[in-house]
Amino acid sequence: MATAEQLKSLIRSHFDEDAERFSTLALQVAAYEAKQGHRGVAHEIRTLIEKARSRPLKIISLNRDLEDLFLTSESNGSLSDLIVPEILQESIQRIMREYRQQDKLKKHGLVNRRKILLTGPPGTGKTMTAAVLSSELHLPLHTILMDKMVTKFMGETSAKLRQIFDIIQSRKGIYLFDEFDAIGAERSMDNDVGEMRRVLNSFLQFIERDTSDSLIIAATNNRQILDQALFRRFDDILHYHLPGSAQIQHLIKNRLGTFKGSFSVDKIAQLGKSLSHAEITQACDDAIKETILADKNKVTAKLLQQTLSNRKAAYHQDGGNTQCQTNKNDIPTSF
Repeated sequence: MATAEQLKSLIRSHFDEDAERFSTLALQVAAYEAKQGHRGVAHEIRTLIEKARSRPLKIISLNRDLEDLFLTSESNGSLSDLIVPEILQESIQRIMREYRQQDKLKKHGLVNRRKILLTGPPGTGKTMTAAVLSSELHLPLHTILMDKMVTKFMGETSAKLRQIFDIIQSRKGIYLFDEFDAIGAERSMDNDVGEMRRVLNSFLQFIERDTSDSLIIAATNNRQILDQALFRRFDDILHYHLPGSAQIQHLIKNRLGTFKGSFSVDKIAQLGKSLSHAEITQACDDAIKETILADKNKVTAKLLQQTLSNRKAAYHQDGGNTQCQTNKNDIPTSF
């Protein structure tokens, strides 16, 4: 039989509506029962947990007055889908490990990482990281729509921000402030206005006081313009970069999957230099679609080369001339 402490923890997690903690504790009970020789009971508990986890994520409805400030979504991605350097993988795994074992940390007066700042160029995996955390931790993902939160009326943005943090406190989930520099820009910037300085001051106060069980994630493409006071308010800061050669190869192989033809990925990967993860993914998708429409089942090196070059031309233009126009010397002569 489970220990009294395990039963109390299970009851607390149930009434706290903490499904992930409840599942973790139930699996601990299963392990305990297995050690006692009750293998049948342990197997039944594990089976029940696996069935519960396989169900679609339940979407929590928000306050109707604030529904237009949020975009709530289901996430099905896994950490293996996120192709980033090992140091970032380790940082994300640490966030998940601390969340799943937060009770153990609380016993020693410590709290898990909950306030995370993601910085880096567009398309490098910041938003996808929030989606992966949502999927892996079985938490709803709420993206705050900055264009609807920031208004021209004095005091209204700060009031909305206060309501958002009230929801963060009362409804556990992952809250993503995308394009965070809209409110997080340096307060001393010449083009700043008094109202936005007040909004940033409000955010600094709200995030510092926040003691919820939610994860708060802020993502920005412009780290250099953020106010310096922000950085110490976050528990962790993750820096994203354009993919290197090894990551480009991994990304192409993963995205093409069974559509990949018999060509050398390491040679064609050089054409993906200066492109983001999202742009390379789109180039692969373009190649797959062209292949399907041509009634073929394998992407050729020539086709992928063309779609990668097209993405460079589409996203890296400068006054009508492409900055990243593919140089003839950069194109592999054989695959």
